[in-house]
Amino acid sequence: MEFTFFLAGLIALVTTARVITCANPVHALLYLITSMLALAIDFYALGAAFAAVLEVVVYAGAIMVLFVFVVMMLNLNAETVAREKSWLRPKLWAGPSAAAGVLLLAMLWALISGGAEMGGITGAELSAREVGMNLFGPYVLVVELAAFLLLATLVVAAHIGRDEPNGVSDAAARGERVTSNVQVGESR
Repeated sequence: MEFTFFLAGLIALVTTARVITCANPVHALLYLITSMLALAIDFYALGAAFAAVLEVVVYAGAIMVLFVFVVMMLNLNAETVAREKSWLRPKLWAGPSAAAGVLLLAMLWALISGGAEMGGITGAELSAREVGMNLFGPYVLVVELAAFLLLATLVVAAHIGRDEPNGVSDAAARGERVTSNVQVGESR
């Protein structure tokens, strides 16, 4: 299981880097799904089978499918249709397919060999108490940093996605005095 853990971790790092550097949103989403599957294998190798299942069902399943549908619904015109047809070339699917294939082979190897003879990660299932004690014991700083990162992401997403109602600017929202070019008694 130790080999599987490190191989899945490497795949997660590579595919996550491709998510960041990929210009095409659909390909970035495919790499993100592959990255989440790799993380699920890492969770399973560490003995957190429930977290692995949640990673696949919730993140790689539900949320990524929602992202794919949103991307598919945007900018539907003739140029987009022609671009989507060009995406069907096998060359463009080689990266995500190869990464997913390596993950499949690593998982099959780990399940067949067992991993216990290597003296490393055995894949023994941990109780919820043991997972909690590890997360909020020696790894509490990592958990807190992940929570802070998620909070910062939420704040940035809310800021970018907000719509300024009736042209109200940031200054007006903070309560600062905003001067207007509209004369008294003049209507828009």
